[in-house]
Amino acid sequence: MRKQVIAYLHTHWDREWYREFEIFRMRLLRVFDNVLEMLSKNKIPCFYFDGQVSALEDYLEMRPEKEELVYSLVRHKRLFIGPFYCLVDEFLTDKTCFEKNLEIGIKTAMKFGCTDFIGYLADTFGHSQNVVDVLRDFGVDKCMVWRGCGDFPADFSWCGMDTVNLVRGYFNDVFSIDAPIEKKAELLKKNLDMIAEKSKDCILLPIGADHLGVETDIDEQIEAVNEILKEDYYIKLGSPFDYFKCAEANFKDFEWNDELRDNSKTFTLQGCYSSRLDLKALNVKCSYKLDLATRFAKFHNETRYDNLIEYAYKMLLQNQAHDGICGCSTDDVHAENKIRYKKILQIAETIIDELKFVYKFDERKILNLSGQEFSGVVEFTSSKPVEGYDKAGSRKGFDKYLLTDTQRIPVTEDYTNIYTYITEVENIKPDEIEYLMPAITRSDLRISENSMENSNIELKIIDKKLYVNDVAISLVDFADLGDSYNNGPDAKDCGNTYNVLRTKIVLNTPTRVALRVDFEGAWDVIPATISLDKHSTSLRFEFDWDNSKKNHLLEVKFELNNPIREVFSEDMNTLIKRNFEPDYDIRKNLPQTRGLEARTNTAPMQRGLLIDEEGNNLGIVTVGLTQYEVFQNSLYLPILRSTGVISNPYNPARTTPAGPPIEVEDLQQIGRNRAEFYVFFGNENAFRDVINQVYSYVIV
Repeated sequence: MRKQVIAYLHTHWDREWYREFEIFRMRLLRVFDNVLEMLSKNKIPCFYFDGQVSALEDYLEMRPEKEELVYSLVRHKRLFIGPFYCLVDEFLTDKTCFEKNLEIGIKTAMKFGCTDFIGYLADTFGHSQNVVDVLRDFGVDKCMVWRGCGDFPADFSWCGMDTVNLVRGYFNDVFSIDAPIEKKAELLKKNLDMIAEKSKDCILLPIGADHLGVETDIDEQIEAVNEILKEDYYIKLGSPFDYFKCAEANFKDFEWNDELRDNSKTFTLQGCYSSRLDLKALNVKCSYKLDLATRFAKFHNETRYDNLIEYAYKMLLQNQAHDGICGCSTDDVHAENKIRYKKILQIAETIIDELKFVYKFDERKILNLSGQEFSGVVEFTSSKPVEGYDKAGSRKGFDKYLLTDTQRIPVTEDYTNIYTYITEVENIKPDEIEYLMPAITRSDLRISENSMENSNIELKIIDKKLYVNDVAISLVDFADLGDSYNNGPDAKDCGNTYNVLRTKIVLNTPTRVALRVDFEGAWDVIPATISLDKHSTSLRFEFDWDNSKKNHLLEVKFELNNPIREVFSEDMNTLIKRNFEPDYDIRKNLPQTRGLEARTNTAPMQRGLLIDEEGNNLGIVTVGLTQYEVFQNSLYLPILRSTGVISNPYNPARTTPAGPPIEVEDLQQIGRNRAEFYVFFGNENAFRDVINQVYSYVIV
């Protein structure tokens, strides 16, 4: 029986990827000029602009004379935009940023008259189960996905939302290839047959690809293909909304209430979450600081920063597009990412400094903006020596109040010592301001060259091995034959283990103590500073070293008592459970057949994870370390992944390229690298306590 095919014209628009933003924008001008001309001349019924509005803003900034035409086409439901500002990665974006993405995207789309929205997630590298609730909160009740669905039907209910699985993906450029119409019909039929196997009465066919315009004779080509395929299919141009109406009875036939990360049918490119970890750390820092600046402005009912905050969020969201934050673009693209991150930090920190100055916020005041009671050790800085507080260090600089005062300018003589002090606070209530007082409670800290402890947690070094409570911690270095998308393990590689070479006490105060621990491997020494605060439940690890080696994966290894079968990791500010097969070894399961990606025991996380099962207990909160791996009774935390190509055609973990084989020297991460994480033990409440301490939203 001849099946109806609803085809929608689209382009998938990466603002930047294997080419830089301004180069892609110049292509955008040509592509979208073409689309608008075809729409205005009624050569095509409608066009779906990739579920985002950032590309439209980029276009109109250069083509302001087209704005009225865009308004008209959107209002008449011929050009569909939004709901997102930018197509951000779902696993590396916290809930606040994902909500801001929808808030800005929908506001912009509605300004143009768009009222119909689909959660269009056609090319993100797997899908978080928590995005469905966020979409619902913004009134979006439909979703389209591709990667991570495994062997799903074309229509299903995902966490209660009507969702379309793009069985063959969004990438279909058959009408643009240089081939006879008979060949195009043959290729289309192969694709349609595979989609039909997973579909019912009607079929959805995307027509478009990355950064691709519409063929000027598309209507004639479709008519010719229909004549060839008339026994099997009839293709009609429409929109995804037309398909949802056609398939509305199908969605409840199959239900799925979990995340979508199955890579058996589509690549999910899990190595991205440890690629260019310097970017991940900057992203986390910017997300935190921008949210803090927003909270501080709201606390004072200040609206004069609203436009500035939205401007900064737009830059942050541009950096969170999947080819950006995932670290799989050119070096020049990521250099521009870093400049944006620096701008975001400049804006967020200046808002905080200005508000402190305007509201005469003394350097020894504390304000709790976390929404919950806060206790712990806090730091503050002063350009003057302050008696009674433990000093943690000093640097040269200008007093921030002098830099903020518009009636004064700093001069050479004002360049002075800036001291960092630490003290302990207890039970600071939400939105409460208190003066910081010198610590008066008795210290529970003890430190020696080989140990460090308080009443909650203990570190010790025995026979060159480091233990926190009964968990052994070491560094392991593996070869990486992969690329920006996938770690490429060597099947014969057992790794090079780093153990403790020497230690030194670097801070010993009643409020905080710290050890420098040097880990020695086969060819270098990697230093870490491990610190512990009074009454704290967590140890802070800070690695700061120069990487001089290429094509390798450096991980912190945590050895637990039993095989690890489940891990709770943070996703959109909630802990979700993931199950693992602890004996699965990727090195024994590398694919041999074309088109496959190796299954892994790795997973993404946002700010941390928790292992809380019988015989195993471990919690980790990180600052920009966004991936973990399970093998037997060990958990591995990547702190550096060094490779040198966007997509390696000989990657042993993936038998088909995922992008162009462009060499990217900066991906090797040669030079200075930093990694920061906290180790603790306890349940979900303990995890929240440590998160609150590390990401405290406390102004001092």
